[in-house]
Amino acid sequence: MTVTRPLSTHAPANTLVHHPRGPVPAGRYFAEVLALAPGLSGAGYAINVCTDRYAFMVGLGAALVAGVPTLMPSTTAPSALAELAGRYQGLIGLHDDAARPPSLPPEVTALRVPEHCPKTPLAWAAAPEIAEDQLAAIVFTSGSTGTPTAHLKHWGGLCRNGASESSRLGAGGMGIVATVPAQHMYGFESSVLLTLQGGSSCWHGKPFYPADVAAALAATPRPRMLVTTPFHLGNMLDAGIQLPTCDALLCATAPLPIELARRAEAAFDAPLREIYGCTESGQVASRQTCSDPAWQLLPGVAMSHDERGAWVHGGHVEGRVLLSDVIELVGEDRFHLVGRHADMVNIAGKRTSIGHLNAQLLAIPGIQDGCFVQEHGGQDGARIERLAALCVAPSMTSREVLAQLRTRIDPVFLPRPLVLVEAMPRNATGKLVRGDVLALLAARQESGA
Repeated sequence: MTVTRPLSTHAPANTLVHHPRGPVPAGRYFAEVLALAPGLSGAGYAINVCTDRYAFMVGLGAALVAGVPTLMPSTTAPSALAELAGRYQGLIGLHDDAARPPSLPPEVTALRVPEHCPKTPLAWAAAPEIAEDQLAAIVFTSGSTGTPTAHLKHWGGLCRNGASESSRLGAGGMGIVATVPAQHMYGFESSVLLTLQGGSSCWHGKPFYPADVAAALAATPRPRMLVTTPFHLGNMLDAGIQLPTCDALLCATAPLPIELARRAEAAFDAPLREIYGCTESGQVASRQTCSDPAWQLLPGVAMSHDERGAWVHGGHVEGRVLLSDVIELVGEDRFHLVGRHADMVNIAGKRTSIGHLNAQLLAIPGIQDGCFVQEHGGQDGARIERLAALCVAPSMTSREVLAQLRTRIDPVFLPRPLVLVEAMPRNATGKLVRGDVLALLAARQESGA
């Protein structure tokens, strides 16, 4: 017997999405999903590049109803989409642009998700039922440490994922404004799944600039939660604009400096939580940053250790997933993050992490952004670890930055070189991809900057 779960736990009359044209009830959403689904008949896969969150949700729901897995790449760069088109046959590109997006390869069939138009007559529908074991999505790592890899997500696990996060955050009934794309695992879980399976509602768009984020929050009824990243959060706090009161803040994708967390709680008059996880496992833990440094596993998720490191399993996690971080247990379901295995640095017998060095760099007054990066050198197969750093510091010289670093870190970890840049190459979620950082470093060194 096939076990099914509804596309959303919302009743048809409940508001699912907040839109400038008025609230979108779940029944209207279900009807728009069912109207689009026949357009995916016969497709092997769908690639959802919709930028509007509601359009993304309609495309996702239509693909689920049609039994078509959705590909969710972390980037819509033409080269990345061309690579996917070569790997996945029968690909349909779901988009919300007025014309076919130029990033879609010519061999990909394009299907536009119609613009939401509440004046168009459309009878409400009940929530479609989706088989728990249906392959719902194929999500891709960001490639921050290498080539993006694919991970399969089934509908039952995604439903448990949204419900687990909602239980931990108390997000049922909250309106969500998210600055992260729906295709990114964090954005997918903490806006789309929280809405469909966690009893929340969400703002239709993906505001980026501080004024746009503030406007979206003001247009979303309370209780409301801002889902964002340290990069976006810092930009909002530095913009000098009036920020609407929130009832909760959620942050992920990069380490969050404690001072930034405290400033955010004061500015938004709301408690801030962080989410920890990875694309492979999905979110697995949370913490209330300003009051407790330890992470607590989400309901149903368990952790075990062996000689390879820490594994998570159970709950919504599919299989057993080996985490990339060095983890120190402080209780049955609580732990501290020491740093990423790939980020641990050992120079002259002394050990630290890139995360710790980045925190010290960003704590220097006048540093707006920046990071350390490991370079590998040596001859005859000998591996030598070298540290370089890039930073945005308009009012400082590299000599002044190094002088400040000498007071904060051991001299063996001082970067050689330290390069000042106008901006860091962050992607849509505020992440720094190692390849992009190294390319920028090489370009600046080649130019003699």
